[in-house]
Amino acid sequence: MSSLKQNNNKPPVEDSDVSGTQEYITVMIANQLFGLPILEVQDVFMPETITSVPLSSFEIEGVLNLRGRIVTAINMRRRLGVSEDSENSEIMAVGIEYKSESYGLIIDDVGEVLNLNMKEFEANPVNLDPKWAQVSAGVFRMEKQLLVILDVKKVLDVLHLQAA
Repeated sequence: MSSLKQNNNKPPVEDSDVSGTQEYITVMIANQLFGLPILEVQDVFMPETITSVPLSSFEIEGVLNLRGRIVTAINMRRRLGVSEDSENSEIMAVGIEYKSESYGLIIDDVGEVLNLNMKEFEANPVNLDPKWAQVSAGVFRMEKQLLVILDVKKVLDVLHLQAA
């Protein structure tokens, strides 16, 4: 019997070198720092208008037109089960391409790009909110807070299952 422990929480991008570094773009959602692998982010934008979609999932804010492409806008506060922000009038989104579809993950704010050592990547803590753990690939312990790494596949797969 082997004493090696398997880590099922691998970094969400296959090209990452576990012994090296990987770049993440940080975003704020409900005063919590989240990270997205930079290779999965196409752009960051401020949508002007979002058109609601009747009978869509609760997490879907609507659709928008981004340079001629129809983009499904996902409200990340709803997706993560946190309260809506009634004070923030400006909408910000991170553009993601997944399964040949375009998505805009609506966030509160965008931060910086961090180049993080993959040796410091950890599995989700046991006390992480279950809704967050469902969409998290793992965490990095930063100096003042926890950086929860979002797994884009997990964030969006639920929406694909609901549509099927």
